[in-house]
Amino acid sequence: MAVYRLCVTTGPYLKAGTLDNISATLVGTCGESPKQRLDRVGRDFASGSVSSLPLTGLGVQKYKVRCAAELGDILLLRLHKERFACFAKDSWYCSRIVVTAPDGTVVHFPCYQWVEGYCTVELRPGTAKTICQDSLPLLLDHRKRELQARQECYRWKIYAPGFPRMVDVSSFEEMESDKKFALTKTAPCADQDDNPGNRYLPCIPMKIDIPSLLHMEPNIRYSATKTISLLFNAIPASLGMKIRGLLDRKGSWKKLDDIRNIFWCHKTFTSGVWNLPEGDSFFGYQYLNGVNPVMLHCLSSLPSKLPVTSDMLAPLLGPSTCLQTELEKGNIFLADYWILAEAPVNCLNGRQQHVAAPLCLLWVNPQGTLLPLAIQLGQVPGPECPIFLPTDCEWDWLLAKTWVRNSEFLVHENNTHFLCTHLLCEAFSVATLRQLPLCHPVYKLLLPHTRYTLQVNTIARATLLNPDGLVDKVTSIGRRGLIYLMRTGLAHFTYTDFCLPDSLRARGVMHIPNYHYRDDGLKIWSAIERFVSEIVSYYYRSDAAVQQDSELQAWVGEIFTQAFLGRESSGFPSRLCSPGELVKYLSAIIFNCSAQHAAVNSGQHDFGAWMPNAPSSMRQPPPQTKGTTTMKSYLDTLPEVNVTCNNLLLFWLVSQEPKDQRPLGTYPDEHFTEEAPRQSIAAFQNCLAQISRDIRERNQSLALPYAYLDPPLIENSVSI
Repeated sequence: MAVYRLCVTTGPYLKAGTLDNISATLVGTCGESPKQRLDRVGRDFASGSVSSLPLTGLGVQKYKVRCAAELGDILLLRLHKERFACFAKDSWYCSRIVVTAPDGTVVHFPCYQWVEGYCTVELRPGTAKTICQDSLPLLLDHRKRELQARQECYRWKIYAPGFPRMVDVSSFEEMESDKKFALTKTAPCADQDDNPGNRYLPCIPMKIDIPSLLHMEPNIRYSATKTISLLFNAIPASLGMKIRGLLDRKGSWKKLDDIRNIFWCHKTFTSGVWNLPEGDSFFGYQYLNGVNPVMLHCLSSLPSKLPVTSDMLAPLLGPSTCLQTELEKGNIFLADYWILAEAPVNCLNGRQQHVAAPLCLLWVNPQGTLLPLAIQLGQVPGPECPIFLPTDCEWDWLLAKTWVRNSEFLVHENNTHFLCTHLLCEAFSVATLRQLPLCHPVYKLLLPHTRYTLQVNTIARATLLNPDGLVDKVTSIGRRGLIYLMRTGLAHFTYTDFCLPDSLRARGVMHIPNYHYRDDGLKIWSAIERFVSEIVSYYYRSDAAVQQDSELQAWVGEIFTQAFLGRESSGFPSRLCSPGELVKYLSAIIFNCSAQHAAVNSGQHDFGAWMPNAPSSMRQPPPQTKGTTTMKSYLDTLPEVNVTCNNLLLFWLVSQEPKDQRPLGTYPDEHFTEEAPRQSIAAFQNCLAQISRDIRERNQSLALPYAYLDPPLIENSVSI
């Protein structure tokens, strides 16, 4: 007699438990057990529960299955979910199953998915394997069938020409309406008619009815906790504005102090420094540690389209140096918003808006402070495109800086934030689901970093990017401009831009002092790279192991084709040839899905609540002459009251600490079951903890702490 013991864990989520009947079948190298119902006194599969029971091979115990011999090495576990009495079908979130064989061998079966309706789910042991490490036809066929099912469910869709491809949500709806989606082929035994659906030939896969993977995959189903927290954050802020009449008020702000009091109970540091003498240093600070810390490029000479002279800058640089000397020292930097030069414009409240494409010249002074030196509000110099300087009158200089901040808003929100984190991470998620089976080590590594990304992007497209959505209601370029900006941005985006160390070196910003985004980002990149290197070296011992992994190569190729549209000039790989190349690629994906998104998302309310620091639109054209700006003309250029408030509500929501959070390196779902990767995860977590301690110690001495890349505050994935 052979006795197999099962320990089944139901997840702790809302409505994770089920009243349906759950049965199990074990498939081994020497045979297959009969289907055994998992049942005992009381409710077996309540949320957060752990149920244990025996499966016996020979005898008269309550839970037994007669087998001629032991099953050998366990290859598959089938979970059958069937109707119980007259109860309606419900969902079940199965976390994991642990099987103990008669000889004491323990086999872990990670599941971590929603099981919907009446169906059978096949699970493999938790040991990660590439396709080259599988030799049994049964397991090879299982990989193939799993990917075929996923590719039917997760299909690519074109949102707009030149965009990264996105997930086709309609495919989920089709899958939900058609529950007869077969994951495996049918192989019934001869007496099937006498006992339909229950008995199958040993070791031959059965037909499995798969419900919508929308519900089965944990990274698709959006957290109820997170949804509720979003509503609770949104309602008080929007209600307060509504009661005060701000959301419906058109027209200009009467004075700057009124803007400061929109969120009267949530003050931020920006309103205190923006229009003071310290405003120039804060303006420069944001290029280093604000929400868009990727714009600066070091100059060795000035571009011809920015005809700044030494005489213009002499009063600013002082008598001990000059422009040429500072260029040679590497202390002069440029932020160029060329991408906005041909962006279409939008109408807000029935009024045409305006866009500029500025060039902003900055200097690191001897005290290590980054300061703006000159601003030109167009790409073509000339009499109608003057160069504004800090020595100009106060309102002229403030207006020029505000135009730059408007350009910052547009480039940051559309490209740095939404395109380069949200949309690209969605493409990585879809390719991972389509091309890598659950047992693949890269799938196990990346899955936590795709959690909720597809869902949050689907919500964004339905509420922000749709015609007449929030983008059309608050930005000077609207949805047409967004599409233009992202299409143009993707066409110029490169693998160098995607890899933080390469990007910093290419932009020549490795030596700027007080660049906390760079310093913290490099530490986190290094920690991720070390962790990924240990995982990759465990599963890929040679170049050939990478090159011969057909699933891995299909995954890389699909990302190249669907995310970067097959553009060779992007520098993104279409295949990988060595473990080192794989380590860099995976490190970049994990960094951008976690740390980079935190860096460009978390501070939006901090830096944007003071609207002149991040205006979403401008109502007057850029000034063509100096000396004409007044406080009234300045206020008449800023967004109107209702536009401002709608935009600040968005900033408020996306900057709140999300509930149901999983910080970087936190992996409660144990997809890796081998000891070596588990030790690597522990080492990774220890490294991140030390980085956090270093950041917090440094921040104690900073007048303006930088905490956006503090690991406990970084979400594992793009989930808000």
